[in-house]
Amino acid sequence: MTPKDAVAGQADRRKPAPLPRVIVLIGLMGAGKTTIGRRLAHALDLPFIDADQEIERAAGCSVSEIFDRHGEAAFREGERRVIQRLLDGRPMVLATGGGAFMNPQTRQIIRENGHSVWLRCPLNILRKRLEGRPGRPLLADGNISEVLETLRKTRHHIYAEADIIVDCGDETVRSAVERVVTALSSHNPPARLPIALPDHPYDIVIGSDVLDRAGALLAPILQQRRAVIVTDARVAPLYLSRLEASLHEVGFETHAEIIPGGEESKSFTQYAQLCENVLTHGVERRTAVIGLGGGVVGDLSGFVAATLLRGVPFVQIPTTLLAQVDSSVGGKTGINTARGKNLVGAFHQPSAVLTDTSTLRTLPRRERVAGYAEIVKAGLIGDRDLFTWCEANGAALLEGDEKTIQEGVRRACAFKASVVLEDEREISPHNGRALLNLGHSFGHALEAEFHYDGRLLHGEAVSIGLHLAASLSVRKNYCDASVLTRVDHHLKAHGMPCTLSNLSHRLSAARLITHMARDKKMVDRRIMLILLHDIGEAFTTKDVDLDEVKQFLISEGCDN
Repeated sequence: MTPKDAVAGQADRRKPAPLPRVIVLIGLMGAGKTTIGRRLAHALDLPFIDADQEIERAAGCSVSEIFDRHGEAAFREGERRVIQRLLDGRPMVLATGGGAFMNPQTRQIIRENGHSVWLRCPLNILRKRLEGRPGRPLLADGNISEVLETLRKTRHHIYAEADIIVDCGDETVRSAVERVVTALSSHNPPARLPIALPDHPYDIVIGSDVLDRAGALLAPILQQRRAVIVTDARVAPLYLSRLEASLHEVGFETHAEIIPGGEESKSFTQYAQLCENVLTHGVERRTAVIGLGGGVVGDLSGFVAATLLRGVPFVQIPTTLLAQVDSSVGGKTGINTARGKNLVGAFHQPSAVLTDTSTLRTLPRRERVAGYAEIVKAGLIGDRDLFTWCEANGAALLEGDEKTIQEGVRRACAFKASVVLEDEREISPHNGRALLNLGHSFGHALEAEFHYDGRLLHGEAVSIGLHLAASLSVRKNYCDASVLTRVDHHLKAHGMPCTLSNLSHRLSAARLITHMARDKKMVDRRIMLILLHDIGEAFTTKDVDLDEVKQFLISEGCDN
């Protein structure tokens, strides 16, 4: 098979996305960047450029002479300028010098303008290739084996930030090119959703197997390559080792704290213990806390990050659909008290959110249903198109179709982010971020009545809360009865909890009102409810008193 045949064959199998048109080869000297690069460019019908040759042409002398006359620092600065000039959007295969990717500015230029491919090659093969070859400045004064080992220690963890890693050995050039083509054609970069907060912009990264690239994604963002990973006893066996391996590959030092699973971990006791444990390991102001798990882990670890040393960097890696579309977005962190849910907490925006939709493969359908309720909620609040998308795609999402899940997560996060950008700390007296609590006043009361013991999941409570909010809106003549019909039809069609009759027993309206009266959304002793004018038109109101809510709940099936 020729390289061009490989390209054609890969294209036939893939179809979705074209091969990258700007490819930057990185790696140690001797990895074959120039040799493989020329053949790769020919196979892809792209121009080939060797950065070192361009530098020599611009300087009028060889790389070795630049090193001798001006030193390595001057060479790296010139190298950066040349690479910046070359990467102007033109399609190409660019072979870089072994040290080019080590420069943070050059690395960022490559990251922004091309797809980087690390040609990773065993040191013994590099040594054989380099023996007897003159003209390598870094080999001028040292033993080849010792120099290569030093370069491996200092460079491999930086090279691991590349978009694609291809292992090359003693195969033929043609085989190496075919391997690179295969890697390029199968590369499926995650989607990025920028959250453009004025004081703290960050990205939500959404894709399959993002966990395995967490280190490469976080290395450019976090100032220190040290991190404390907080996860729970259910998630740790599934994903902790993958995350640690990814972080270690790019040079992170990590320590893991494993907490018990379940809502009971969002407590003062667990918070205090976690803080003490993290401090014991010498956390500094630039050490990141990474929350790996569902909403409980994210809320608790985020609160630890917000308060430890008055705030350290925080990264969310949500592993449930509910956390991916809700708690990981927006910067709310907190713990529960005996008087209610999330009553103690802080706003602390993450440095990044890494959403790996492949983690949802292990979720039972019930957990997907619970998360899906938050996507439906987003559509009801202010994105009519999203609700229509749910009606068309909800079944595929709940069956676990990963592409559909990714699109649902992206749409829901984009909507929530747009609301957060307008009212980050939920201080707007009307509408604003409070709209995101549609269904939550009822839902939190239901959760409290079930003692957060797992019999009723948060998303299931929100699903019932969406029905109750729509039903109360109709009762108050805020919206047409067709809105309630459409909401209920969608919830029931997908086997989602819809009414109070879906619960295991009848509840007391008085007890639910007691829970609602403790809610954070109380204003001047009146409950702020989020109701509907239409699909995609939610609003806040304080015009419904608790006595009226109580009578409404009785009409919905509660005891007095």
